[in-house]
Amino acid sequence: MQTLSEPPTRWAWAEINTGALRRNTRAFKSLIGARQRLCCVVKADAYGHGAASCAKVMHAAGADMFAVATVLEGVALREAGQKLPILLLSEPPAGAIDTLLEFDIMPSVYSPEFAWAYGERAASLGKVGKYHMAINTGMNRIGVHYTEVVDFRRSVDFHAGLQCDGTFTHFATADEPDGWDHQLQCKRFSEAVACLRDAGFDPGIVHCDNTPGSILNPAMHFDMIRAGIGLYGLQPCERTRAVLPLEPVMSIKARVTHTCHPAMGEGVGYGFTYRVPRTRVEICTLPIGYADGLPRVLSNRMEVLFNGRRMRQVGNICMDQCMVAISENPMHPVPEAEVGDLMTIVGREGDARITLDELASMCQTINYELACGFGMRLEKIYV
Repeated sequence: MQTLSEPPTRWAWAEINTGALRRNTRAFKSLIGARQRLCCVVKADAYGHGAASCAKVMHAAGADMFAVATVLEGVALREAGQKLPILLLSEPPAGAIDTLLEFDIMPSVYSPEFAWAYGERAASLGKVGKYHMAINTGMNRIGVHYTEVVDFRRSVDFHAGLQCDGTFTHFATADEPDGWDHQLQCKRFSEAVACLRDAGFDPGIVHCDNTPGSILNPAMHFDMIRAGIGLYGLQPCERTRAVLPLEPVMSIKARVTHTCHPAMGEGVGYGFTYRVPRTRVEICTLPIGYADGLPRVLSNRMEVLFNGRRMRQVGNICMDQCMVAISENPMHPVPEAEVGDLMTIVGREGDARITLDELASMCQTINYELACGFGMRLEKIYV
């Protein structure tokens, strides 16, 4: 976990607030009972926040399990020293079975063919292949159809090399807990679990509530909740905001690498989509661009913070850089920036704040996507 104040090699970085992450984890822990578990979703490098480092903080704050999207994400956690159970939220190719068994990663299972291959290989190594059965209750992405869960378990449970450690589904509209679609998924899942038990099958750890479900629908907590985006202080919908306050964990910062004062009418950046107006303007370059997760669609639309004030980003956002304009305004004087001055792309300066939600709204997307994007190349500093 890098604990420097900023990276020594580049004047742009993502700052990860470990205190906020710890408090958010405990907030989700407070939603469940003493016998229920918290599964922390750290897929996509913890939504861009750094999975290995975040997992350490979450573990200390009460996490009981981690969930990932790919086999290699699970391997990276193990190689970082993580000992808690790791659930793979999909069924990988059969070629991944040896890796699953070597690193003790539980796959989601929903096809008999994979289950048989998994069990055979586990038995040949003197191991038991633990898995969670995914149930398709209506999202129609992955899973055993909710009407076929008993038949599926009958088709695989004979194998001594297999052990079902959990049963789960995923909700498509958990942000609308009173809606007909969500209620139908809840009903289908509850009935499927009941059918398994009535048929004599142990479902293991039963779980279905994601971040919005965990906050808005405690009746479906079962044995475990799966918290994802909320752990990082980002709300999945407006309705959850009033129920469970959370603290944003990620800030994006950069320092000015160059300044200039182009003449009136001169263009800035590719395509000259911005031209200097009559007023005196200082153009400041920041070393962050769309390859770092700053969407090009925000060109000439977004703002950044400088000395607690909003400044307009101008010109097309480049792959590795973008430009900001500081204009003279007698009513609101702002000192010119110098090379090395700090600007905030996402985060707070004094009373001013720019959020991922604000930028996501401009991009007509969700905060999840922007958080993941900023995690691709920017170095992360944990504070």
